[in-house]
Amino acid sequence: MSDLIVKPLRQPKEDGSVLSVTPESAGWTYVGFEAVHLKAGETLQRNTGDFEMCLVLLSGKADIRTNHAEWMNIGKRMSVFEKTPPYSVYVPNEDQYEIKALTDLEIAVCSAPGKGTHAARLISPEQVGVETRGQGNVERHIHNILPEGEPADSLLVVEVFTPEGNWSSYPPHKHDRDALPEESLLEETYYFRVQPEQGFAIQRVYTDDRSLDETLAVKNGEAVLVPRGYHPVSAPPGYEVYYLNVMAGPKRLWKFHNDQDHAWIINKPR
Repeated sequence: MSDLIVKPLRQPKEDGSVLSVTPESAGWTYVGFEAVHLKAGETLQRNTGDFEMCLVLLSGKADIRTNHAEWMNIGKRMSVFEKTPPYSVYVPNEDQYEIKALTDLEIAVCSAPGKGTHAARLISPEQVGVETRGQGNVERHIHNILPEGEPADSLLVVEVFTPEGNWSSYPPHKHDRDALPEESLLEETYYFRVQPEQGFAIQRVYTDDRSLDETLAVKNGEAVLVPRGYHPVSAPPGYEVYYLNVMAGPKRLWKFHNDQDHAWIINKPR
């Protein structure tokens, strides 16, 4: 198995965690990601420590409290493939959160270093930017949950729906150099859901010099680490592919560089 793929546990841990990426486990500096499954009535309580968090309700409903605020009965979609924007909660570092599941719940815990600049807040579906990128077989649908235009210290969070037979994160692009204004250095995780669940996505992760060059078959519930390089995704015919991206780096800007071998595709008539 590629060390870029993180597989879920067969059974959740006692706190509901089924998949975890930390800076230490990934061998990088900024991005953390965790998928947590709670059954109705179960509770998760944690301190944020040095990290700001974005708690994304992937499916299900919950009450969420922090030290200074609370939001009751949030959540709407019961599956990511309902394709409605999610409810999320931003929690700063040096705070704590408590999640009480009102239904069976899947929640993504996205983390990166915090500076204590922003207060905890609800990110409602109406505040999520919705857009379609590309056309034809590179069309995909975007929910900008925590883009660079919204307050946070480090985190960038977005979810993407790729229709069957289509490509996304395409043309291949990278953001692995601290070379602004042309390109920013951002670590990234991809957390995948596939419908029907027996399917898979294809993701390639490669660098110009091919010192990193992997082609991955990614199953439902798995995550992919993108420490550097280009990282396009393909949804095979018959299978819709969802992924949640978490990005962070030394500067909170998303500036990418397209693979010059394939950049011509942007201007290809369709």
